[in-house]
Amino acid sequence: MTAIQSNAAKSRSVTHAIEVHRLSAAVGAEIRGVDLARIDEAQFAAVESAWISHSALLFRGQHLDHDALLAFSRRFGELDPPPVNENGKKFVEGYPEIYVVSNVIGADGTPIGSLGAGEAVWHTDMSYLPEPPDASLLYAVEIPPAGGDTWLCGMIAACASLPPALLAAVAGRSIKHDGTYNSGGYLRAGLADSDDPVHSVGTPHPIICIHPPSGKHTLYLGRRRNAYIAGLRRDESEALLDELWAHAARPEHAFAHRWRVGDVLMWDNRTTLHRRDPFDATARRLMYRTQIKGKTKPQRAL
Repeated sequence: MTAIQSNAAKSRSVTHAIEVHRLSAAVGAEIRGVDLARIDEAQFAAVESAWISHSALLFRGQHLDHDALLAFSRRFGELDPPPVNENGKKFVEGYPEIYVVSNVIGADGTPIGSLGAGEAVWHTDMSYLPEPPDASLLYAVEIPPAGGDTWLCGMIAACASLPPALLAAVAGRSIKHDGTYNSGGYLRAGLADSDDPVHSVGTPHPIICIHPPSGKHTLYLGRRRNAYIAGLRRDESEALLDELWAHAARPEHAFAHRWRVGDVLMWDNRTTLHRRDPFDATARRLMYRTQIKGKTKPQRAL
């Protein structure tokens, strides 16, 4: 079957034996009927189309070694090297493009990965860079019995629902995206603590951007801590950012993913925020992450 068949009642389409099931009204779809280790060109075309439409995709029941994870990731573009985590470690041995997200303690007494077991607040991956990554993929190898859910928030929907006064207040403005701390609140290796959003390390990007694949307008917020709206007094910036974040993170813009071993969850960093619930620090959680290199800098829409 080559044509996509739509069924609005079930929010589902089928092409090349792939099923696309919407996860929420604002963001995300589950893709069924594909083995990512053996995906063919026709299947990938359907996946890529769903990716552009839904901004986040979930694939369950996958069995990927490191090579297969990298091969699938590279279908979306060149891969970015991972950031240095709070322990100074970066990647899987022998696979420098695979980042380890884990609280598991290694033989040297330090975690083998990053972000621990605490809450990871709403953020966009590495938005403090001049050319942030387009996308991130996370593959679940070990999960705790409870907690550790990953939430996604759709920024195209959030942008479309901006109240007129808030839209007018942010149109033409940019946010400086702070690079001092990661989403778990840990200081990045090699940087100094800072609570000064005006002068901390970071990069400004437009608040309202164009999503190149779809042409839609999207909010691009990064993370709240140490963010700063260029050209405003600090108190004005803080007030406007609080209003923006309260709007963006409204429940109707988000959904929570409860992990199973073998899940692959990927999201478009240009059009989503994500966060993580905390979990029991004595439980093991091991994820492998890849990132798709940004093809362009965030481009202003308004």
